[in-house]
Amino acid sequence: MPASKPQPNLPRRRFLRIAAWAAGVMMWRKSPALMAAESAASTPFPISDHCDGHRFFNPKRPGVRGFTDLLRWKLSSTPAAWPQSVEVTPRPPAGLPAGEALGAQWINHATFLLQTTAGTVLTDPVYSQRVSPVDWVGPRRVHVPGIAFNDLPRIDVVVLSHDHYDHCDLATLGRLNTAHAPLAVTLLGNGSLLRSAGFTPDRIVELDWWGQHTTIAGLSIQATPARHWSNRATGPRNGRLWGGFFLKAGNRTAHFAGDTGYDDEMFAAIRQRCGAPDLAMIPIGAYEPRWFMAEQHCNPEEAVKIHLELGAKRSIGMHWGTFQLTDEAREAPLTALTAALTAAKLPPASFRAIVPGETIVV
Repeated sequence: MPASKPQPNLPRRRFLRIAAWAAGVMMWRKSPALMAAESAASTPFPISDHCDGHRFFNPKRPGVRGFTDLLRWKLSSTPAAWPQSVEVTPRPPAGLPAGEALGAQWINHATFLLQTTAGTVLTDPVYSQRVSPVDWVGPRRVHVPGIAFNDLPRIDVVVLSHDHYDHCDLATLGRLNTAHAPLAVTLLGNGSLLRSAGFTPDRIVELDWWGQHTTIAGLSIQATPARHWSNRATGPRNGRLWGGFFLKAGNRTAHFAGDTGYDDEMFAAIRQRCGAPDLAMIPIGAYEPRWFMAEQHCNPEEAVKIHLELGAKRSIGMHWGTFQLTDEAREAPLTALTAALTAAKLPPASFRAIVPGETIVV
């Protein structure tokens, strides 16, 4: 009989095929491109000194007050009585200043109308009666906005510093989107809120700290650090970044600090990276009791330190007088600011708390 034809060694061939496939998979899995893609999928935000990839935190002091602290404050505090209403007569928009000057008109709380040669900006726009998850309870405004909504000029850009209700007012953002369709510039993670207010993705820019965007008209907007936190009724606690903005239009600059506690390094770093602003908008209210608020809200004395560390030529106090958020009296920030300026040997004109509708030009 003729010798039989040798049969292929099927188990060996299968083993070699599997080994080759596995080696390819391992090489593919270990490629930098894949690792970067996997990292991006598992960590939606860049890992940094203020983010673990999923949640944001304050450098050096990452902790924030919890529910137990909030309960302790609310059960032990004796908030000062605020007036039910304060008389404010809305003013028309001041108009674009002459030359390359920048005008800042205070509307209320942290809302300013900034008019520049490179466009018109609205900061943290709030026009609602309450700053709350619902419209029937929560902090209620004690005065009307300094500019009526329907009197606003065309708004080119809205900057949104963070997601708290007294800064991120979805009803107002929706009205602005319908009436003006502005570009919205905000911090990482806040884009979903803007989309829920009707902004299309192409009209939303999300920045990390120190990230920068320049509009077609030449307005430069750079996100800056702040010491704060974020939370709303929906969404993860500290799942959205907070911060301020350094704006440059022509040869004028302004720093909108957003909502912030004092930090002994942060504001000097802003000056070093961005330069000393011609104008700074700095919070001076919502600061008592200090044991609870110091990590998130500066008081007037600390606001003056921020003014000095930024090297601002002039500053305006904001975040006071519209909504009672904390324990101090409505007028307390004004008295404390005057005392702080005197102690620092600064002239009153260098850092003012203006009335709603008033304009500062630099």
